[in-house]
Amino acid sequence: MDSKAPSQGAFHIVSLDGMRAVAILIVFLSHAGLSHVVPGLFGVTVFFFLSGYLITTLLRMECEKHGGANLRQFFLRRTMRILPPFYLILAVIALLTALSVLPGGFHGQALTAQALFAANYWEIAGGVQPPGTEILWSLAVEEHFYLIFPFLYLAMRRFMPERRHQFALLMTLCATVLAWRMLLVHQFSAIDLHSGTAHHPRTCHATDTRLDGLLFGCALAVWGNPALDGTRIRRSHWLWLLLPSCLAILLVTFVIRSVPFRETWRYTLQGLALMPVFIAVIRYSDALPLRFLNWRWVSRLGVLSYAFYLTHALLLSLVAHWLPAPEGLSHLHLMLLRGSVAFLLTLAASWMMHQWVEKPFLRLRRRLGSSTKSAQHKQSGALVLNQV
Repeated sequence: MDSKAPSQGAFHIVSLDGMRAVAILIVFLSHAGLSHVVPGLFGVTVFFFLSGYLITTLLRMECEKHGGANLRQFFLRRTMRILPPFYLILAVIALLTALSVLPGGFHGQALTAQALFAANYWEIAGGVQPPGTEILWSLAVEEHFYLIFPFLYLAMRRFMPERRHQFALLMTLCATVLAWRMLLVHQFSAIDLHSGTAHHPRTCHATDTRLDGLLFGCALAVWGNPALDGTRIRRSHWLWLLLPSCLAILLVTFVIRSVPFRETWRYTLQGLALMPVFIAVIRYSDALPLRFLNWRWVSRLGVLSYAFYLTHALLLSLVAHWLPAPEGLSHLHLMLLRGSVAFLLTLAASWMMHQWVEKPFLRLRRRLGSSTKSAQHKQSGALVLNQV
C-alpha cells in the first residue's frame, strides 16, 4: 500500500507545471482554429481545478502550521501574481484598438467591464468583446472565487474541523452548481438548445455555473490530498485502473455532442474524473505514462502559462488581421502558418512578461510579505483568522 504522503516542505510539484503546459496547449490549439477537434474549454477546466487545488492546499498548510490564515498576505499574493500582467495586457489591447491596429475599434465600456473582472457577465449581457479579450471571462471566474473562498475555507475549519466533512460540503456545493445549471437549461430556457453555437456563455462562462470547476480541486485538497495525505490504494490500481478509467470518462465528455449534456453534466463529470487524474499526476509522476509532465521544456511552458494565456488571444488576432493569405495557400495550410507564427510570438511575449513583469512583482511580493508577516500574525481581528 502507498500510505506515505509527499513532504510538506516547499510546495512546488513539477508535474503540476506540466499539467499547466498541457492545459495551455489545449486552449491555444482550440483558439488557433482547431476548436472542432480540440476541446478548448476543457483546458480552462483543468486550470480551474488546478487553481482550486493549489489555493486550498496552501491555505490548509498555513492553517495547520500557524493555526490560522493571514488573509492580508493571501490577497497580497493574489494581487501581485494576477493584476500586473492582466492590466498590462488590457492596456496594450486598449491602445491597439484605439490606434486601429486591432479591428473593431475602441470600446471603453467593454474594457472597463473587463478591468473590473466582470468580463463574463458583460459577455452574457451581450456586450462587445474587443479582439484579444475573449479569454478574460475565465479570469473573472477565478477572481470571484478568490474573493469568496478563503472566508468559506476558514469558516469550514472553524465549524466543521473534520476534513471529511469539509470534503462533503464542497462536493455538495458542486452538486448544487450542477442542479443550478440543469434548472437554467431545462426549466428557465437560459440557452438556445437548437442554436448550433459552439458554446453558451450563460452556462459555460458565468461564475455561478462554473464555480464547481474550482470547488472540485478544493475538495481534493481538503481530503485525500496527494501532496499531504497518504492513501491505501495501491500504486498499480491508481495508474492502471483508476487513471485509464477517468481518462475514458473524459473522452466520453468530449465525444457526446448533445447540448443539454454539454451544458450541464459535462463539467461535473470532468471535475470528478480530474480528481484521480491529479492524484496520479502528483503522487506518481515518475510513472512512464506521466513522465513527460516533468520534462524541462514542458514544465517551463507551464511556468509561463499565465502570461501565455493572457497574450495568446491578442497575438492570434493580430496575426489573423495582419498576415495576408499567400496566393494559392489552402485554408488548412493558412491556419497552420498563422498558428505557428502566433505560437512563436506568444512564447516570446510570455517569456518577456514573465521576466520583466511577473518576476519583479514576485520579488516585491516577497519583500512586502517578509516585512509584515511577523507583525500581522501578532494582530487580531480580520488580518489573521484562527481556527478553534
